[in-house]
Amino acid sequence: MIRFKPLELSDIETIVDLMQQFYAIDNYPIDKETSKSLFKEFITNENLGKAWLILSENEIVGYVILTFVFSFEYQGKIAFLDELYLTEKARGKGIGSKTIAFILDESKKAALKLIYLEIENHNQNAQKLYLANGFELHNRKLMAYKTR
Repeated sequence: MIRFKPLELSDIETIVDLMQQFYAIDNYPIDKETSKSLFKEFITNENLGKAWLILSENEIVGYVILTFVFSFEYQGKIAFLDELYLTEKARGKGIGSKTIAFILDESKKAALKLIYLEIENHNQNAQKLYLANGFELHNRKLMAYKTR
């Protein structure tokens, strides 16, 4: 059985460990102490978004994070599916699809108008997962500017 546990302050160490595993896939840098501090802020301010640990048979097998943004173009609150990570042993078992279904249900509860996400070009499995669950490739290019 798959269930989704809302992230609590007591879960920060666990999710940061999972995040470190996720970031290692593409050699992204991570500062664990900074991430812990960011989660404290994130959890205590519900306007920033929501995060859940993903459990299968009561074992933590991943996490998912939605961050919120207000958009005039989409006429209200939208979300960025900031991260969805499943441990290697949890992949290919339908947990990703169940997680997407959960997120879509949560998006209705939160009256979200749109969910954005980004995928690494090499991650074909993630692309298949999202396309199979109703996400579409966007005709715009995502651009970024780091302010520091």
